[in-house]
Amino acid sequence: MTTETKSGKSPADRAMDEASIAIIEKAGRDCVDTCFSRMDTQANQCTFGKKGLCCRICHMGPCRITPKSPRGVCGADADTVVARNYLREVTGGTAAHSDHARHLVLLLKNVAQGHGGGYGIKDEKALRYTARLYKVEEAGRTNEAVALDLANLFLGEFTSQEDPLKTLKLAPAKRIGVWEKQGIMPMGVDRMIVEAMHRTTMGVDHDYKNLLLHAFRTSLADGWGGARIGSMVSDILFGTPTPVRSAANLGVLGEKTVNIVVHGHEPALSDMLAVTVNDPEIKAYAKAAGAEGVTLAGLCCTANEILMRHGVPIAGNFLQQELAIITGAVEMMVVDVQCCMPSLPEVAAAYHTEVISTADIAKTVGAAHMSFDEHDGAGSAKAILKRAIDNFKNRDPKKVFIPKAKEQMVAGFSVDAIKYMLGGTYRASFRPLNDAIIAGRIRGVVGIVGCNNPKSKTDEYTNELTKELIKQNVLVLKTGCSAIASGKRGWLTPETAIQFAGPGLREVCEAVGIPPILHMGSCVDNSRLLEATTEIVMEGGLGDDLSMVPAVGVAPEWMSEKAVAIGCYFVASGVDVVLGHPFYIGGSDNVTKFMNEETKGLFGGSFHVCDTAKEAAVRCLALLDEKREKLGINQKAERKLLDMKDRRGSNV
Repeated sequence: MTTETKSGKSPADRAMDEASIAIIEKAGRDCVDTCFSRMDTQANQCTFGKKGLCCRICHMGPCRITPKSPRGVCGADADTVVARNYLREVTGGTAAHSDHARHLVLLLKNVAQGHGGGYGIKDEKALRYTARLYKVEEAGRTNEAVALDLANLFLGEFTSQEDPLKTLKLAPAKRIGVWEKQGIMPMGVDRMIVEAMHRTTMGVDHDYKNLLLHAFRTSLADGWGGARIGSMVSDILFGTPTPVRSAANLGVLGEKTVNIVVHGHEPALSDMLAVTVNDPEIKAYAKAAGAEGVTLAGLCCTANEILMRHGVPIAGNFLQQELAIITGAVEMMVVDVQCCMPSLPEVAAAYHTEVISTADIAKTVGAAHMSFDEHDGAGSAKAILKRAIDNFKNRDPKKVFIPKAKEQMVAGFSVDAIKYMLGGTYRASFRPLNDAIIAGRIRGVVGIVGCNNPKSKTDEYTNELTKELIKQNVLVLKTGCSAIASGKRGWLTPETAIQFAGPGLREVCEAVGIPPILHMGSCVDNSRLLEATTEIVMEGGLGDDLSMVPAVGVAPEWMSEKAVAIGCYFVASGVDVVLGHPFYIGGSDNVTKFMNEETKGLFGGSFHVCDTAKEAAVRCLALLDEKREKLGINQKAERKLLDMKDRRGSNV
């Protein structure tokens, strides 16, 4: 059965994967509203908003900038209005990632002070390595003492008023020099956010370039501040990810098990659920309720966190959150912060699913609220699990349809894991990767990140681009919902190299035993992509700055303010970023030119808007080849077996 909507789009026009298509059809039969049908009702979206030309900063407006009304009541022109709106988007994204990190730092401090509530230091090696990065004394000291000093230092990264972020020193020296020259070295994360809101208040900063430079400055407080700290502290508390096998798509839900789906971004709750679900008490409780067990699955970025560390299967990415409920087989959806649609309780009302919000800053109308107490993490997790199990008896078999679609995947490629796979325990390094890039077996590296957006067919752009890039010998690094898109397609396996990769990339993947597409974590883990690029620079042979490395970032189907901030900090770091659709800046030619052209001269990277995956592939390859040309390595080196005479002549 194919159901068309008022727009004339069928379920097959909405998504690529069979599971989503089947559940969108079921939503139509069940008369349940989803983001896909609501997209139709929002078809005529405000053109002023899309161009960034609507100003609501003060109550003399709202003002709309037009050729006949080129200035708002206060006198702000298109350049000022567009730049202010853009800076506020970057600020919102930075605040989201950084608040995520702050909660983790406070948890680390509680653990260090003996108030962990079931949490502890999972990875001592990560703790001590991080301490050395920040010159925190660790030799001969207890884990708790080191962790406390580190936590206090990290808290200072949020509150610092005069000194630049210490985390910036993890970047190559030449890149730090660029930031200093352009005047965008961020101070404390909180100061940058407050200053951004101050600058954009009516009557303050009206210079579009000055506003945009602060957008890049604020974004650096995200990528090289909050996000980077969040990933490091997660590794310390929950363990540094290593490759793990699992499965992805709605088919991971169990027909005879209690199904609990965790959705959001903060790993403290989801990690404790992943541990507690295996408690014998919980298993016995589920059997007593008539279930064969409990299936814990994830959505969105909290899914990536527990996938990487526990192998918990992924039910889907951002646009599948409503679809998971519509299967009729989910007893409970547990949500915390970010990307959780307020529609979830309304969708759940058509089924037996209970939606539980757990973060006090993120309550949802229609959802039950159970505050997650980190001081008693195990107790809170057990209460949530038992409540879900109690709901199993309310499942209506007539409403249940679980698609069979699911694919095997390998995830958990932290930078440490990649170094280990490239060089082993004693020679762990990026040297083999650098050599492969220099020799031309790998053309370059592309990071594909970001969300889904119902404005386009779910996962299509992401997957088409991915397939073309690996065919052209490009190693693809992925995070967030883009990584899940590849997982659902069955491409996060080493076998994908044999099936799709070009000969050079396939050779490297087969030698090392890695997929040509590496799942590196959640959206906050985009900082790992910068860490990996920094490792390439430090290893040598591919320039002394991030802008010189043959690397490109892509956000194909992005939708969030977080994506705006992420794109900004990549460009500020010297990495070109390709966008599947533009920012809301089209109303100002000056702002558009600054972002898409002039930033190249300032930072070494800029934004590029490509409407299709084919266009994006061409642009990515051209950018990689341009950097290879500048490095003088744009010729594939033939592999030659040297005899002893050759070796003596080359001093090898």
